Amino acid sequence: MPGPFIYFDNSTTSFPKPPQVAEAVYHAIREMGAPNRGVYPIAMEASRTVYRAREAVSNLFHVKNASAAAFMSGATEALNTVICGLLTEKDHVITTVAEHNAVLRPLYRLGCPLSFIPCDGEGRLILEGAERLLRPQTKAVIVNHVSNVTGNAADIAFFSKFCKDNGLYFILDAAQSAGNVPVDASLADAVCFTGHKSLFGPQGTGGVILSGGAPVRPLKVGGTGHHSFDREQPWDMPDRFEAGIQNCHGIAGLLAGITFIERETLTKIREKELMLTRRFVSGVSELKNMKLYGDFSQPERGAVAAVLMEGYSSEELSQALAVNYNIATRPGIHCAPLMHEALHTRKSGLTRFSFSYLNTAEEIDCAVKALSELSSGNIL
Repeated sequence: MPGPFIYFDNSTTSFPKPPQVAEAVYHAIREMGAPNRGVYPIAMEASRTVYRAREAVSNLFHVKNASAAAFMSGATEALNTVICGLLTEKDHVITTVAEHNAVLRPLYRLGCPLSFIPCDGEGRLILEGAERLLRPQTKAVIVNHVSNVTGNAADIAFFSKFCKDNGLYFILDAAQSAGNVPVDASLADAVCFTGHKSLFGPQGTGGVILSGGAPVRPLKVGGTGHHSFDREQPWDMPDRFEAGIQNCHGIAGLLAGITFIERETLTKIREKELMLTRRFVSGVSELKNMKLYGDFSQPERGAVAAVLMEGYSSEELSQALAVNYNIATRPGIHCAPLMHEALHTRKSGLTRFSFSYLNTAEEIDCAVKALSELSSGNIL
């Protein structure tokens, strides 16, 4: 019989959330009105909550000006906004094979010329020769901070310097890093983040940090509660990107999630997540018919391990883990098609284990035991 439910799909969305996240959302639904739309008590409480959340996001990303952070529905909306609001079909963009479809599809739709930084067999980006990708019309570099397939971290300092040296905009996708890997937003022109993964917030939260002067046009326009006679969307941050009523209920939950991180400390969270990852990798690395993908020697990486077991597609292995052991994993292509092409796993996909601070060593051991039994064909 399957054991207790074990959740290893935190790169998709974190589960469980800290209890205070649900409490904050419940309180917001019961006690808050619309922010920036009135001076009565429940409207003012909503405004204060959104501002505190903006401050918390800014502190987490080492930004001094809280107004540089604008809330959106998540990293996908943020990336679409920045890509479509900064670039045109005539601009050349350098990006990587590690990118998520939240980057690739806006670029494909835009129709601009693209160059891709390749990776090796472990998913590590090959940075040598990046200068050869430059063209006269190159305008931006877009990089996935942490791969949602392998957990490998990109060298952000390299890309930041590369962009500064060549007068390019640097757009950072921090969907997988925010909350478990330190992110310094001053190194990029725009940092796009999501709230429902390692920030422990509700789904439908996230945003962008525009700490520099990148002239990103808004994707949406509408009411902000300010400058209502202006025909154009206000250019000041964060109004530029916050047309309509903000998701105050979700933002309250996001604030609670970030407050949990501040209390536990990012250092403590990192240490535990890396310990869990090392424990898993050590336990499965010697299993027959099993291959791990990713560079697990990196001192700074995501808490992710993707595997492929001979005799199983990724979907079959994930289903076997769910049905026989009550273990939740993510199979397939993970919305990162170019990475799977580079790893030669286009047909099989990979089964991804992604760990959270709220997972335990005992859960890791259960997963290792389950994979050992599946590998040997001795399913109990």
